[in-house]
Amino acid sequence: METSAAKRPTVTQREQWMVERQVFEIYNIFMGLPHNPQAVMLEVRRDEHIEYLYKGLRELGPAFGVLDANRPWICYWILHSIAMLGEPLDAKLEENVIDFLGRCQHPDGGFGGGPGQLPHLATTYAAVNSLITLGGQRSLLSINRGKLYTFLLRMKHASGGFRMHDGGEIDVRACYTAISVASILNILDSELVQNVGSYILSCQTYEGGIAGEPGSEAHGGYTFCGLAAMILINEVTRLDLPSLINWVVFRQGIEGGFQGRTNKLVDGCYSFWQGGVCALIQRLHSIIQQLEPSNSEEEYYSTDSESSADLKGNLFHVNDTCPLRPKVHEGQNNVCCPVNFFDIGLNFIREHAELEPFFNSTALQQYILLCSQVDSGFRDKPGKHKDYYHTCYCLSGLSVCQYSSSKKAGSQPLPRTLLGPFNNLLQPVHPIFNVVLERFNEAHEFFSRT
Repeated sequence: METSAAKRPTVTQREQWMVERQVFEIYNIFMGLPHNPQAVMLEVRRDEHIEYLYKGLRELGPAFGVLDANRPWICYWILHSIAMLGEPLDAKLEENVIDFLGRCQHPDGGFGGGPGQLPHLATTYAAVNSLITLGGQRSLLSINRGKLYTFLLRMKHASGGFRMHDGGEIDVRACYTAISVASILNILDSELVQNVGSYILSCQTYEGGIAGEPGSEAHGGYTFCGLAAMILINEVTRLDLPSLINWVVFRQGIEGGFQGRTNKLVDGCYSFWQGGVCALIQRLHSIIQQLEPSNSEEEYYSTDSESSADLKGNLFHVNDTCPLRPKVHEGQNNVCCPVNFFDIGLNFIREHAELEPFFNSTALQQYILLCSQVDSGFRDKPGKHKDYYHTCYCLSGLSVCQYSSSKKAGSQPLPRTLLGPFNNLLQPVHPIFNVVLERFNEAHEFFSRT
């Protein structure tokens, strides 16, 4: 016989029911409106968002003191949001940001959370992405790549992973931020890549998603970080991709948005972390086929550089300047070193996405626009307050949705993939680095020459 305790709902169940009620109240109001008011509700409130973002870039209130060690992140969240909205940045503000981030750059390499603070991989990623988002020679030249490489190498751990900072934690987030920064700055080499794939592989869980560290729970943010890093080091086929796909598609809830973990609440920021995973997998479908040996393993891993480079679409180029030759490690299907890592990010977005999205793009856009968007800025879910973090990743997820069916990166989306008026269209982002595609292309060209 069941006890009363067994019938009592859990805290998680009560919270889930509350969120569902709040979300569906919004949806019911929306569905009961005539067409014109519906169209207004689905608009991206550009002017209001830009005003909110500019205000935060100029001055933050005392409440932000708790984020003193995250100031490059605040720069990135705001600058990236402004860039996605297609708004040019005030020249004086741009100079101020470059100067400020320059003061966050440590003499021994990397960027700290503020001037005089110790370097940290997370704030290094945020600072580098901010400077790339600003673009231009002054911004890009301000990054000391030589010292930054030394910092990254110092963060490298014997396990194959990276530490977030001196004496800090080792996790998949550290792997991604290190590999992403090194890749986009053209300083990624075999020494930084060594055993990173094995560490990330050890973090893939029985569910299919990727945890922050071995033995932990699969998580949307870490799954994005692990998958993106594995793509950049050319070892993505080592992951159990069918299991990963199965895990991520079931993270989209009945509200339309994504949850970060199994049995957790929907959260607007996972519009990008999980939506971005889907965008990466979508492009991997055709790319993985190109990585299959055409005749035999012996031919594919030949010591002859020309035959090794003979991949359909030429996604991963053999680096003729590398002294090592292709070699298969036991239990691996990857080429260990002779890869031009710098071109992987560029060629990844040049590939055509042959599949429809792995998620309901329209439902996600509806959640972002109706439940996460407020008068200015975006929030986690109904009942929460807006902030720059959720504004950045809700907009990033919205951009991913809008271009989810585009057959070529940066091409105009199909009308059916855009929810709301055409004015909602955002700038496309690079799904690996989460910077606006135009700024990525500029950085790639710049760092290929320097």
